[in-house]
Amino acid sequence: MQNLIEKLTITDVVQSWAMYRDMGDWERLRSTVHADATMTATWYNGGFEGFIEALQASWRKGSRSQHFVGSTVVDIQGAKAVAQTRMSILVRGMLDDQAVDVTSVGRFFDCVEKRGGTWRIAKRCVIYEKDRMDPVNPQASLSLDSTLLEKFPEGYRHLAYLQTKAGGDVNPDLPTASGPALDQLLAQANTWLHAS
Repeated sequence: MQNLIEKLTITDVVQSWAMYRDMGDWERLRSTVHADATMTATWYNGGFEGFIEALQASWRKGSRSQHFVGSTVVDIQGAKAVAQTRMSILVRGMLDDQAVDVTSVGRFFDCVEKRGGTWRIAKRCVIYEKDRMDPVNPQASLSLDSTLLEKFPEGYRHLAYLQTKAGGDVNPDLPTASGPALDQLLAQANTWLHAS
């Protein structure tokens, strides 16, 4: 029974992250992570406080995205856990004066620790599995630069394309549905989880 309670507590933390982030509830978002937590996504890699500052700057420019989360699976070893949560990211942006929607599907990959009796995220990464871009106006057509598009992995190339066109510096080597980056992430997390 205690293991189930721990898993439910962790699930609540990792799923609440998305809602607090999308609402701009920065204090409650901070409550889901440890003070030294890190965050890695297409457009950011670093400490969590810096992530919040970058989000706030983006919000001031009018940028918004939404995260929808599904089921979470949790593996616990003592005061450490790895949680994986099915998710999709919905982003609206402007591309060559045309409004577009990008849908990115994948999973949150969280290393979670229990410190002082409280479970919080210590490290969040995103595994990008597939994405697509659509014009908001269904009668419009998109013309994309294939060289830029193919610079990024299939798992998040449309999201990266939009973010790059908006001036972002996108990492082209993040984990996707398969490949060396995913293998490395899983191996590192497994080592961390089982380390004494």
